Parts: sequence; C-alpha cells; structure tokens
Amino acid sequence: MSAVGLIQRLAPGVRWARRLAQIAFIVIGIATVNFFLLHLAPGDAAEVMAGEAGAATPEFMAALREQFGLDQPLYIQFGKYLGNVLTLNLGYSFRQGLPVSRLILDRLPATALLMAASITFALVAGAALGFLAARRAGHLTDTIISVIALLFYATPVFWIGVVLIVIFSVWLDWLPVGGMATIEAGYQGTAYALDVGRHLVLPAVTLGLFHLAIYTRLTRASMLQIYGQDFVRTAVAKGVAPGRIAVRHVLRNALLPIVTMLGMQLGSILGGAILVETVFSWPGLGRLAFEALFQRDLNLLLGILLASSILVVVVNIAVDLAYGFLDPRVEIS
Repeated sequence: MSAVGLIQRLAPGVRWARRLAQIAFIVIGIATVNFFLLHLAPGDAAEVMAGEAGAATPEFMAALREQFGLDQPLYIQFGKYLGNVLTLNLGYSFRQGLPVSRLILDRLPATALLMAASITFALVAGAALGFLAARRAGHLTDTIISVIALLFYATPVFWIGVVLIVIFSVWLDWLPVGGMATIEAGYQGTAYALDVGRHLVLPAVTLGLFHLAIYTRLTRASMLQIYGQDFVRTAVAKGVAPGRIAVRHVLRNALLPIVTMLGMQLGSILGGAILVETVFSWPGLGRLAFEALFQRDLNLLLGILLASSILVVVVNIAVDLAYGFLDPRVEIS
C-alpha cells in the first residue's frame, strides 16, 4: 500500500482522535470554571444545614465543614474534585444522602423526555410555519405567522407556562396542572404512557414556543435567500413543480442553519428547563438543580452542570454528523 493510501485510510481515525481530545479538554475546562464560579458564591451547605437545625454554633459549623471537606484549602478541594471527574466519580450529596450520579440518572430520563418533546415540537412546527411563510411571502399569511412568532419570542417562558396552566388546566380542565404522572391512579403500560403524555403537553409546549419562534423566522429567511440561488432558477426554468422545488431543493438546504441553531441553543433549552420544570413540578434535572442551588449542595450542582455540559458537547457532535447527511459536500473535521 502506498503512503498516500495509508494516510487516507488513517485520516478518519486521526480526525476522531483529535475530536475526542478536544471534547476531553472542553469538559475539563467547563468543570474547572463551574467549580470556581460556584465557590465564589457566599455560603455553603454547612451554613444551610446549621440554619435549618437551629444550632449554628461555631463547633457545630466546624464539624459540618470537616464532614463535607469544606475546611480544606480551595486548591485541595479542586484537586479532589478534578480527580473524581477524571475517574467519573461525581461525589456524594450530603443533602440528599445519595451519590450524585444516582440522583442525576434518576432525574435524567424526565429531562431528556421534556427536551426531546419540546425540541421536536419547536423544530417541526417552526419549520412548517417558516415554510408556509416563505411560500406566502408578502401575503397576509406571512404577516400573521411573523406576528405570532414575534409574540412568542418576546414573551417570558415562565409567563407562558402560567397562562397555559390557567387556560388548559384551571379553566378548561383538559390537562394536569403539574407533575409527570398521576401517582395515585396506579397506571401501568399503555395507560401510564398516555398519562405521562398528558402531563408532558403543557411543559413541552411552554419550553418549545420560544424556540419555535426562532426556527420559524430562521426557516423563512433561509428559504427566501435560497429561492434566489441559481440552482433554484434552473429548476424553475426546467418546469419542475413549485411544491417539489420548495421541498426537495429549498427546504432541505434551508435546514442547515436550523441544525446549526439547534446545536447552539441546547444550552439555553437546558436553562429554560429549570424554569419550566419548576413551574410544572416536573421531576427533572432542572428542578433538581434549582433545589441544589438553594440548598448550597455544591457536589450535586457541580454534577448536574457537568452532565449538562457533556450532553451539550455530544449533541454538537450529532449536529456535525447531521450536517454531513444534509449536505454531503460538508466534510466532518
């Protein structure tokens, strides 16, 4: 085998090795930043627990800090934390009395379900509305869709959640107010899945409406730009049906910036999940992070932030792979 052929065969492996090294560096960097930012905040778990116990004596505080390892210098605490991260040990939550990894794994499915449902809703509905607005650019339909998208974009997520609860739960009594399932009903199998689906509708729509507005505007703008490209004019000159041009030629190319935006917005979706899960009492990582923040449970909060960071990195890799699928001309490096 020639040297050129050997290099070509080894190139994909080298690229993926470089990508894995970049991921490891990014994760360690994120863990470092998270650790020092959280330790800059005043107070710690010992102060919270002592305040709850009503026994904030210096001796009791010192005993708690020694138990949690908070009496050690910051650089020693950081060294232990970094060593735990490298060995995939997220530590122990003294507030919850359980390992951090177990708490995260228990709450991760609920957050993953909420995020998947909200992203799917925002992406499908946003692309459909943007497609319709681009096809009817300058008409009344385009104006109505643009106004609705602007309204959803400008409205705070938590306020949308409260309004949806008032309308669909209080006034109409169509959907549950909060939670993930009706625990007292004891549903099993399909009945349980349907019950979870009913509880999922409001939080998923609430979290997805803001991003739906972004995808609607982005799809419309991308399609209008692509309509002016030479290959579209060539297809029109050949007599290709307008609907086929819009779907096969314009929409597929317009999805590239949408995929990019999806990867960039995953962090904001996770941040929005904190508000949504709190409003709807959804038992996910966002609500767990909210509770850990007020309880000053740094081990748990650091674990959640690290898991969220890894999730964002993994999704961005999936975005790169999706680029190659949507446009074969794009080379994954």
